[in-house]
Amino acid sequence: MKYFIIFGPPGAGKGTQSSLLIERYSLRHVSTGQLLREEIAKGTEVGRVAKELIDQGKFVDDNIVLDIIDNQICNYDSSIKGFIFDGFPRTITQAEALDKMLLKFNKTGVTAVLSLEVDDNVIVERIRKRAEIEGRKDDSSIETIVNRIKTYHAKTEPLISYYKERGRYHRIQGDLPVDEIFNNICSIIESL
Repeated sequence: MKYFIIFGPPGAGKGTQSSLLIERYSLRHVSTGQLLREEIAKGTEVGRVAKELIDQGKFVDDNIVLDIIDNQICNYDSSIKGFIFDGFPRTITQAEALDKMLLKFNKTGVTAVLSLEVDDNVIVERIRKRAEIEGRKDDSSIETIVNRIKTYHAKTEPLISYYKERGRYHRIQGDLPVDEIFNNICSIIESL
């Protein structure tokens, strides 16, 4: 079983690349944002708590996110060959918890971190374009976009050093055409 993390700022193309990787390598896509939205839509206790926190502009507690991730890892179709985590981990604490969780299932932990690196000005334009195309209100304010990028730099970028120290970090230039990025990611995966 392989465990990949797709990493990068909002608008870097993580969702697009995840879709392609799922198809090519029979991976299960685990997006914490999507899973939390599903829990909220189902009206579960986890969803109710998550909604309260999100509505207040707060992050969902690590324990809730970790329980959701653990459930995904424990319950999977035997046809999948691995997982690709999107939007998780976001902090060193979450990365350490993921390492412990994965060691229960395999002896190596995270296989690789695939980091899409894109300049901030390109990210802003991508997110604004996505807002126009998809009608996403959360992407329509320039102030919100800039704040999300700042939060990424402050809270999530420290994971780069964490995974570099463990020899799991792989940088991918994220401002290339989609198919070129995908081919670069595949080259990394196939070299492991």
